[in-house]
Amino acid sequence: MKKTYVTTMPDHIGAFLKASKCFASLGINITRVSYNKAVDSHTLFIDAEGSEEQLKRADEKLTEIGYLNGNKTDTSILLIECKLKDVPGAVTDILTLIGEFNFNISYISSQENGSDYQYFKMGLYIEDAEKITEFLAEAEKLCEVRIIDYNSTEKIYDNSIFYNSFVRELSRSIGLDDEKKNKLLVNTNLAMQTLDETGLSPYRTFDSIGKFGELLASCKGENFEPRISNHKITDNTEIILIEPPCGSNTAIIKSMGEILFIDSGYACYKEEMLPIIKSLVPEFDSIKKKILVTHADVDHCGLLNLFDEVITSHKSAASLTKEYMGEDGFREENALHKPYINICKILTAYEPVDKEKLRPMWMNIENPAAPLMQVGFFSIGELNFEVYEGFGGHLKGEVILIDYEHKLTFTGDVYINMKGLTKEQAQYNQYAPILMTSVDTDPKKCAMERKALLQRLGSGKWQIFGAHGYKKDYSVNAE
Repeated sequence: MKKTYVTTMPDHIGAFLKASKCFASLGINITRVSYNKAVDSHTLFIDAEGSEEQLKRADEKLTEIGYLNGNKTDTSILLIECKLKDVPGAVTDILTLIGEFNFNISYISSQENGSDYQYFKMGLYIEDAEKITEFLAEAEKLCEVRIIDYNSTEKIYDNSIFYNSFVRELSRSIGLDDEKKNKLLVNTNLAMQTLDETGLSPYRTFDSIGKFGELLASCKGENFEPRISNHKITDNTEIILIEPPCGSNTAIIKSMGEILFIDSGYACYKEEMLPIIKSLVPEFDSIKKKILVTHADVDHCGLLNLFDEVITSHKSAASLTKEYMGEDGFREENALHKPYINICKILTAYEPVDKEKLRPMWMNIENPAAPLMQVGFFSIGELNFEVYEGFGGHLKGEVILIDYEHKLTFTGDVYINMKGLTKEQAQYNQYAPILMTSVDTDPKKCAMERKALLQRLGSGKWQIFGAHGYKKDYSVNAE
C-alpha cells in the first residue's frame, strides 16, 4: 500500500532525519522525497510504502512529533510595501510592531532611490489570518502601507508556503473538498519536482495552471455559453455541434431515427451540458444512449457515465479500463504529462467510466505501421464511415471516421480548425501545450497523421469536424 505524506517540518538540521527514523522504525519504505527550500522551506513530500497498519502508525507518530498538522489553510503570506522616511532608525518602529504581532518576516527588500523615502517590501508569514486587519490598522499609524497583490507581482517575492497558497486559491475558485485539495497539493509538488529535475522554470507553468483553473470556473453556470450549430447533411441526417469554451466539442448525429454522440467534454460542465443536450435531443432520457470516443483524453471523456454504451478503439478501451481500475491511463504513463493530467482530472471533477459500458470495436492493430490504417467500418442511419486508427501521434488509440459518400469526417484532435476557435477556446488551447510540453504524444507523428488524412480525402467539398473549434470546409480539386 502506498501513501503520500505532506509534512510540515521545522527549518533546521535533522528535520528529515527525524521523519526518516519514524518510517524506518515501522519498517516502511520511502519511495520518493521532494523538498525544495527555494520553493517552500517548510513542506516536505514523502511517498511511503507499507501495510495499512504500518501507515496508520506512521500517521500517529508523525502527528505526535508535529509533522502532520492537517495542512492549516489559514496560514498565509501578506506582502506589503511600507513607505518610510529615509532617516536612521525609520524601520525600527514597523519591525517592532511586526514582532508584537508575532509575524515572521520571510522576505524583505529595500534600497534608497534618491528621494526622502525608502520603500520596504516585506513578506510576512502569518498563522492567524484574523490578526491581519488589526496589524494593518496599527501599521498605517506609523507609515503609508500598500498591500502587494501576490498574484499580479512580476517577481515571486516569497515562496515559503507556495504549495498551500497556490492550492488554496485554486481550490477556492473551483470549489474542491478537502480530499481533492490534498490530491491537488501532491500533484502540484509532482509537477514542481518534474520541472526542477528537467531544469525548467516552474513559474510560467504554474501561472498557466492557475489561469486554466480560473478559466474553468469563469465559464460555469450562466457564463457557460457554448457555440451550437446545425449542419444539414441530407434530408434525413443532421449533425449538431456543441462547442464549449473549455474541453472538447460534442457532436450529435441524427440520422434516420438513430442518434449518436461523438466525444463529451469536461465533467465539470455536466450541470450545464445536460439541459442543452436534452433540449437538442428531447428523447434523451428514454433512448439507449450511445457515444463514440475519438480517443481517451480527459477533456473528451468527462461525461461518458451519462451514456449506456461507449464505443471506442481497443486501445482507448484499454486506457479507460486502466483508469477505472485505479491505474494510470495512457497519458499518465508519460512521466512528464502525469502530474498535469492528474491536476486536470481534479479540477474538472473527472470520474472514470464504468468499464462495463465500454464497447471496443474494429481491428486491434498493436503497432500500426502507417500514420493511418483502416481498422474497420461504422454506420449510423444513412452514414457509412471507414474507420482509421492513427499510430499514436496525438494519443495511442485515436480514431478518425471518414464518410466518402457524404464527404464528411470526424478527426478528433488529429486535425483541428485553428482559425475556427472562439476567443475562449483559443485561450483554453494556449494552456495545454505549456502544461504538458505538447498536447501531442509525438508531434512529428501527429503531423504525419494530418498529412495522411488530407491525402485520403477525395475530390469535392468536404466537411471536417474536429474535436475543438468550428467545422472546417475543405475543398479538394479533381486532377
